[in-house]
Amino acid sequence: MKRLLVLSTCLLVLFGLVATVSASQEGKLLIWADELRAAVLRDIGQSFTKQYGIPVEVRELGFGDIRDQLGVAGPAGEGPDIIVGAHDWLGQLVVNGLLEPIDLGAKAKDFVPVSLTAFTWGKTLYGVPYAIDSVGLFYNKKLVPDPPKTFDELIAIAKKLTNKDKKEYGFLLPQPDPYHTFPLMSAAGGYVFGTKPDGTLDPLDVGLNNKGAIRGLTIFDKLIEDGIMPIGIDYPTMMGLFKEGKVGMMITGPWAFKEIRDAKVNYGFTKIPSIDGKPARPFVGVQGFMVSSFSKNKLLAKAFLNDFVATEKTMKALFDKDPRPPAFLPTTKAVASDPDIAGVGASAADGTPMPAIPEMASVWTAWTNGLELIINQKLDPQKAMDDAVAQIIATIKGKK
Repeated sequence: MKRLLVLSTCLLVLFGLVATVSASQEGKLLIWADELRAAVLRDIGQSFTKQYGIPVEVRELGFGDIRDQLGVAGPAGEGPDIIVGAHDWLGQLVVNGLLEPIDLGAKAKDFVPVSLTAFTWGKTLYGVPYAIDSVGLFYNKKLVPDPPKTFDELIAIAKKLTNKDKKEYGFLLPQPDPYHTFPLMSAAGGYVFGTKPDGTLDPLDVGLNNKGAIRGLTIFDKLIEDGIMPIGIDYPTMMGLFKEGKVGMMITGPWAFKEIRDAKVNYGFTKIPSIDGKPARPFVGVQGFMVSSFSKNKLLAKAFLNDFVATEKTMKALFDKDPRPPAFLPTTKAVASDPDIAGVGASAADGTPMPAIPEMASVWTAWTNGLELIINQKLDPQKAMDDAVAQIIATIKGKK
């Protein structure tokens, strides 16, 4: 089996499908990272080498290639010691025995709690988080000087600002879009997968049609019924209208900051308003560092992460290279003067990590179809999501 894996890796390299890799070697750390992170890690590696006399090599790979290549190269003895990636890779990597548990010890208190939850499989931590992403509420300060705290307030403001004849809207979110709609569903208790006693997610416990999820979707449905949100607004249309100053508020994420700044919109970013006194819980994406279970330098790799990555200096350098809200609390405080970063951090603090299990791939289509039926007023929220959940569970069972 090992010979076959080695052969397959060599063939992939030969035909240009995989960047050249070198293997984990005793006494030398090898890190796989994408272009953004690689430059910072090379500087950190030099400091580590100077202090410990241990060489550190950083290899650049496409971010989307790292996970799959580890699955081939790791078991073949051709993989790295450390990778930089996303928390929702855990489902594939942990189940296939590709990651080594990590113990942050006393440093665990220095991280945003949701970021540690994201990198935890069952009750075991498998990553050192460094950045978080979450959607929130963008608002045009010219139209909405003070953002609403509750959805009742949002609806009242949105009604006053909406003029469909002029294509002016008080509030928009892209549709049908489960990712952007989930905060409404989760506020009152909706969820994607429930949790087993051992702390892992239960793919057959789907909570997208429970009482809380339907409460949020009833508000969503009412926004459309009352003409506050038009039917079928997609992401590019929403962004275009917001940049033109024709939208008071919208839900999306930090990837929109640059585009909105370039459009010279006087905007703010804050948490999504609460529903029935309960905070919206958007999906949270977390990026961080993981140790390969096939590393020949596990202790060195963990020392590198604990002593050289989990520091304010390194986390600030990573932030400066790629400004995402830091998962490391000392760095979060250091950049707190940036209102956008503070807003994303506050939104993420209430959020829930994107489910990391492979069964998540079976959720999106049925969920999207259910939302579309609600949007087009063909089914009420309960019936639409009952059907969607039945389809999701049947798909998951069919793949087992």
